[in-house]
Amino acid sequence: MTTQTTTIPPPSTLTPHDNIPRGPITAPLNFYSPPSDNSTPYNYVSTPPPTLPERNFSDVAHATEIQDLRGRESAFQTSVHGFAALQNVSSRARRQTFEDEAAIREIYYPEVEALLLEQTGAQKVLLFDHTIRHATPGADRAPVNRVHVDQTPKSASQRVRFHLPAAEAEEMLKGRVRIINVWRALNPPIAAYPLTMADSRSVPPEAMVGIEHRYPDRTGETAAVRWTEGQEWWYWSGMKADERLLLQCFDSGDGGARVPHSAFVDPRSREGVGRESIEVRALVFG
Repeated sequence: MTTQTTTIPPPSTLTPHDNIPRGPITAPLNFYSPPSDNSTPYNYVSTPPPTLPERNFSDVAHATEIQDLRGRESAFQTSVHGFAALQNVSSRARRQTFEDEAAIREIYYPEVEALLLEQTGAQKVLLFDHTIRHATPGADRAPVNRVHVDQTPKSASQRVRFHLPAAEAEEMLKGRVRIINVWRALNPPIAAYPLTMADSRSVPPEAMVGIEHRYPDRTGETAAVRWTEGQEWWYWSGMKADERLLLQCFDSGDGGARVPHSAFVDPRSREGVGRESIEVRALVFG
C-alpha cells in the first residue's frame, strides 16, 4: 500500500451561522461489537424471517474527538483520505426535485455523473442507486448512526457484475474500479445529525469487519468498523446547498482508500431539528 502524506492547514476564521454548531466536538460514535455466539454477522435490508432479528451484532459507543473541516476543504482527497469536500457546485435541482423519483434521475443524476467525471478523471461513471434520508420519527430511511463502510472488495466486484453485462464487467474489473457516494444536504445548512468521516489512513484493515447484507433476492456485503487507537474523525459544519461530500467506499487502485462514516448526535444541536439528505452511489471506472 502506498502511503501519501498531506498537510492539513489550520482552519480559517469563521463567521458563525445562527444555531449552527462549529468547531471540534467530542461525541459518542457507535462501533462494531460482534455477535455473542461468534456467528457470521449479518443485517437484513428488508423484513427478516420470523425467527431471526434484523441484525445479529451490536454496537459499542466510544467518545470520539471529531474535528471540523470547515475552512480546510481543499486539504482532503478521495485517493488519500477516502473523502473530499467540494464547494460552489452548481445545480438545477431544487427541493421539489427530490420529491419525485423521475425528476431525481432526469435532473440530478446527470449532474452527479458530470461532477464525478470532472473530479476523478474517470473514463466511465455508472450511477446505480440513491437514498434519501430523513432524521424524523418514523422515517423510512433515517441517518445511520453506526460506523460503517458501504462496500467491501467482495461486494464491489459483485456490484460491477450485477450492473454490467458479463463481458463488459470482466473487462472493467481488469482496470481501476471505485465506488463513490455523492452526499448532499436537502435542508441546508445541516445543524443536526451531521455526517462524520474517518481519515482512511487512520483506520487499519483489521478494524474492518465484513457484514452479510441480506436482500430478498441476493446477499451483498458491507463493512462494520471496530474502534481502534489513533482514528482521526472529521465533519463539515453547516453544510450548504452548493456543497457536496464525496465518500469513497472502495478503490481497487494503489492505496485503496475507503471511508468509514456515520451520522452522529451533536449535543450542541437544537432539539427537534431534522436532517434531510441524499446520497447517490456510483461505480467509477478508470
